[in-house]
Amino acid sequence: MAKELLALQLVPGRVLRINIEDCTVRTLVEDTGPGPDGITVDQGTVYWTTMGAPIVDPSIPGEAGLDFSRRNGGLHALDLDTGARRDVVPTGVITTGKQLTHDDAGSLYWGDREGHRVTRVRTDGTGLTDLVVTPVEDGILGECVGVAVDRNRGHLYWTQKGPAKGGKGRIFRAGLEFPAGEAAANRSDVELLWSGLPEPIDLHLDGDWLYWTDRGAPPHGNTLNRAPLPAPGTTGRAPEILATGFSEAIGLAVDHDAGFAYVCDLGGHLCAIPLPDGPAAGETPREIVTLPDPITGLCLLLPA
Repeated sequence: MAKELLALQLVPGRVLRINIEDCTVRTLVEDTGPGPDGITVDQGTVYWTTMGAPIVDPSIPGEAGLDFSRRNGGLHALDLDTGARRDVVPTGVITTGKQLTHDDAGSLYWGDREGHRVTRVRTDGTGLTDLVVTPVEDGILGECVGVAVDRNRGHLYWTQKGPAKGGKGRIFRAGLEFPAGEAAANRSDVELLWSGLPEPIDLHLDGDWLYWTDRGAPPHGNTLNRAPLPAPGTTGRAPEILATGFSEAIGLAVDHDAGFAYVCDLGGHLCAIPLPDGPAAGETPREIVTLPDPITGLCLLLPA
């Protein structure tokens, strides 16, 4: 059961350490690099992605005026014991680093939105491999954002969010390894599990359930969702909406033992949502903190 969360504050870029019980917030990393988005912890080391610095078009208001197509995103690490920092991959490897996760075999996985791919690397920076590459001509429909890994079953899950509030979001599944003779851009084992979603973002796999946040338009967007994993060769059933009313929902962490899902959003809110079939069932959702700046990535910080 986790008592703390790590969250990414978008501007200025920071890693925050948040106590779930007393709601205190401390800064773990003061300068993450530009546009931190995905975060995970493995073997005493914190890893996070950055989207890089965008080209800003002042004539276009809001997020639409930010061009992240330059290849200047990153993947960074901090040793919790020593405080030592390092870059896991060199500058220029990642276009726009999004959700980040890890497996128990020492590998990291992330979505690269404008890079149109999902990529894996070992925690020491070796073995860099693109697992999924979508056609550039797909444009925003091919942008990969959220990732989840099921190493026991040998599966990779990812979201392609589609246009903002567009109702064209999708969730896919494929093997963790390529079919023989194939490559990341022409895989024959890709399954489309859900389509027509408002705008799915981050994923979390918990047992036989897949959870995800959605930034899209209400009533189905700006929500926390879950659905059981589909059997091979079948599509997913309609998701169960567990919570609504977020301000551009992004980050997601699920603590099965405690019976809570944690969601953060671009409005600076971090909320605890009781799971309907867990030990906290029936409790009222609560806000842990509200910050003046957007929060993106989120993960549990489990006791050592």
